[in-house]
Parts: sequence; C-alpha cells; structure tokens
Amino acid sequence: MISAPLARVHGQVLAGRMLVATSFPVGAAITHGLEPELLTMVRFALASLLFLPYIIWRHGFVIPSAGTLAGYAAIGGCLVTFFWCMFAALRLTSALNAAALFTILPCIAALYAAILVRERLGARRLVALMLGAVGALWVVFRGDMQLFLSLAFNKGDLIFLAGLFAMGLYTPLVQRFNKSEPAAVMTFWTMATGAGWLLLLNNFEVFRTEWSTVEFHVLAGIAYLAVFTTIISFFILQHGTLRLGPTRAMSYGYLTPTFVVMIEWALGHGLPSAMTLPGIAVIMAAMLVLQSGAPRTELR
Repeated sequence: MISAPLARVHGQVLAGRMLVATSFPVGAAITHGLEPELLTMVRFALASLLFLPYIIWRHGFVIPSAGTLAGYAAIGGCLVTFFWCMFAALRLTSALNAAALFTILPCIAALYAAILVRERLGARRLVALMLGAVGALWVVFRGDMQLFLSLAFNKGDLIFLAGLFAMGLYTPLVQRFNKSEPAAVMTFWTMATGAGWLLLLNNFEVFRTEWSTVEFHVLAGIAYLAVFTTIISFFILQHGTLRLGPTRAMSYGYLTPTFVVMIEWALGHGLPSAMTLPGIAVIMAAMLVLQSGAPRTELR
C-alpha cells in the first residue's frame, strides 16, 4: 500500500503531466510567432524571473559552487534541447507524429537511469514499460491500425527524436546531481542556466527583437508556458523524481496522449472515439505495475 505522503507525490506528478499535455496545443499555436530558440529562451527567462522572489523568500539567494552549477547547467541543457527541438519539429511535422514519438520517452529515460543511477526495474516493470508505450500509441492513433501503418516520418520527426533523447536524460540527471538541496532551488537554477544556454544560442537576439510587433496570443502563450508548464511542472517533476525515481516519475508521460484527447474534447473538438478506451485501459494497467513497490537505485 502506498503511504499518504507518497500518494500525494503521485497525485502531484499526475497533475504535472496534465499541465505538460497542455503545452502541445499551446506550443503548436504560437510556434510560428517567434523563432524556436528565442521563444524557448523567453519562456525560461520569464519563468526564472517569476520564480526568483519565491526562492529568495523561502531559501535565500545563494550562488551554487562551480561543480553544482555545472550539474544544473547539464540538466538545463537537456530541457533546452528538448523544447528547442519540439518547437522546431512542430514547424515541419504534425502534432500526431510528435505525439507518437513522445510515447517512447519513458523507455529512453529508463535506459539512461539504468546506466547513470543503476535503477533496477525488474522484468515485470520492464514489460509494463513496453505495454505502456503500446497503450499510449493506441490512444494517439485512436485504435486505427491503417492510420498507424500510413504514418510517414520526416525531417521534423528526426529533430523531435533528438529532443527526446536529450529529455530522457532529465530525470536521471536530477537524481544524480541532487545534493539534498530543496527541489525548488534545483528547479530555479535549472531554468536559469537553461535561459543562459538559450541566450548564447540565439546570439542575444532577444535584445534586438521588436516585441511590439509580436502578436498578443504569442505573448500570452509564452506567459502560460512559463508559469504552468515550466515553473510548476518542472518543480513537480524534479520533486517527484527524487521521491519516486527517474523511470517511475517519467512513466506518467504515458498518460500525455490521454490528457491531450481530454483537452481536445474540452476545447470543443468532439468526444474521443470509443476505440481509445482499450489503449487507456492498457496504460492504466501498466501504470499500476510500474508504480508498485520501489525500484532500486544506486549512484555510482
């Protein structure tokens, strides 16, 4: 039986994945408004500035040592790479293709976790990990095998796949580099170093941009992403990783396609097909297996 405090962590990670699911429609709506690296840089910088007063109030402002800062920069680099690839890919591929590829993220994270923090899932959870991916794919394609077989990959998909391999490092690196500091502090410095990477990547373009010409819905979308799918979701995922382990925290990503379907319904795009239900059932069964017990991890 899961203890009450641990149950709260599971609930928080679940809520965080719901927020992450909203980034797909929001990202698709604003990706043509700014260049991918500039859009991501503003998102990270705004999130850092908005989170800074809370950090000062609760923990004080202490600049980490060079080694600790390098660890944060490595984590931030993974996030930067993923989000840059996501925005760049959505210009060249469909949301359906991106969602299909996204289902392999927990498997990538599990591979990295086994290498970096020696996480041991066992055969039962490894099978559940594979079944979760199958269930998520079923939801993405609404159980339409012809649609799945007709899927054609393109340059945008390769870009998004590269981003997934970077994002897969995120939760293992959080566990490896955490030195018992509060998750909020780690989240802030991850975002701040990520903004620094992006400032260099876009050659300080943020200071040359005519912001008065940027459409309001793009600015509103950036603000939403900064608060809800950056500050809140990053904090939840980093806290969840430290409590649950890299793979179990990341495996909640299997629910992302289901949440996207629910969001589409809420936006008036119609009820999801009944053909998605078997996929959702497989995901839920896989999640019950993945979240049971506690996988062993051992830092090198």
